[in-house]
Parts: sequence; C-alpha cells; structure tokens
Amino acid sequence: MEKKIPTFHVETLDESKTYHHHDYPQIIIGLMGQSELSIDDSSLCLSSGMGCRINANVNHGFCGGPNNQVLVMNLPPLKSMADVEQFSNGNFSLDARTHQLISLLAMELKEHAHDSVLSQSISNTLQCLIKRSLMRFDEKKVTRLNMTLIDSYIQQNIQKKISVADLSSIAFLAQSQFYVLFRKQMGITPHQYVLRKRLELARQLIAETQKPLSEVAQLCGFSSQSSFSQAFRRLYGTSPIRYQFFLQ
Repeated sequence: MEKKIPTFHVETLDESKTYHHHDYPQIIIGLMGQSELSIDDSSLCLSSGMGCRINANVNHGFCGGPNNQVLVMNLPPLKSMADVEQFSNGNFSLDARTHQLISLLAMELKEHAHDSVLSQSISNTLQCLIKRSLMRFDEKKVTRLNMTLIDSYIQQNIQKKISVADLSSIAFLAQSQFYVLFRKQMGITPHQYVLRKRLELARQLIAETQKPLSEVAQLCGFSSQSSFSQAFRRLYGTSPIRYQFFLQ
C-alpha cells in the first residue's frame, strides 16, 4: 500500500540541525522569523517570504531561530521531474501580497487540520498560489527588488555585520547585479542603506529609552561607540550625546 504523505503542514523548526532525506520532493517557504537550510556543503537563510525546492533523496538539514515557522509542501514521490519543475528550480522569493495570502491560509490549515474538507480546499488554493507565483518568478526578469523582504532581513540582523553578499542572497541575485539594481532603485549603495537603518534605529532608541549610548551602539550593530558617534554626526549633524541632551 502506497504511503500517503500530507500535502501541506506548518512547522516550527528546532534550534539544533538534524539531517535527513526522503523519496519525495519538497517546497519549503518561510512564514515567520528565520531558518536555515543546509544541503551538502551549502547553506541558505530562509527569511519570511523566501523559499526553496528540495529534490527527492537529497540529504538536507534544517534549524530555526526564535519564533520561526515554515510551510512545508510535500510533493507525491511518483511525480515526474517535469511536474516537480513546475514549482521553480531552486530558490525563490514571494511578492508581499502572495506571501501574505499564503501565510493566512497556512494558519487556517494549521488551526483546522481535522476538518478534511476545509483542509483539502485550503491545500488546493495554496498549491495554485505557489505554482502561479513561482512560474512568474522563473519567467520574469528581475527589474525591482523586494524591499519589504530586504528590510525584514536587515531588521532581524541589525546587531550583526550585514554584507552585500548577505543581501544579494535574499534577492537570489549575483552580488554585482544586486548592487547595480539596488543603487538604481534606492539612489544609494546597500552599505549606505544599512547604515541609515542602523542610525534610524539608534535615534529611535535614544528618543524612546534611557539606554546608555554604548548599549545603543551595540544594539544597532556598531563595532564601537566611537564609530557610532561619527556616523550619527555625519547623518544628523550633531553627536548622539547632544541629541540625547536636547531630548531631556
């Protein structure tokens, strides 16, 4: 008797990574937080709205950060590769509207798992949404970056070093292509954009909290309070200390 595999399910991934493989392909989509997928010697960070396809019989492992959730779509093991390849070749990102719809449907699926009729209806809708979105992703030439996705990644990693390589991987573009497209779309370089995000958060923390400036610098990803003060003065025309004083 053929083993039946659930079409869709929502998972929260553990912090520790365990490897496994199975005889059916999968589509994995990040719903909340961040998770990491490893296949062989390569790793991929799956933020909210990002996804990937894993082929059958490929050894892979997952782990997740705080409050993560992913949608797992299991494809039947007897599907042909032509059928599987309808669901994109490798990594992808969803547009904001499709991601929102898929997230809402996934939560409904999780809450009503015992309602077979409703679950089947939701599963059919999810499959259509994913297939349509990924076919468009494969066909279209990338002309604009999904800044909602990029901003989400920056916000979740603001305390860490963020490189162009990190951001280009979110968009699934080569670094050179990402850099040119980013500068054309935003008018500044990725490095300048990340720096502004750090300083915007710093100004917000100074205005809304009583944290010492050394802690603000650390929370916003600056290597030292000195480098934070210099960057703050260049953008806002005053030092963090003076800014903090005038707000008191």
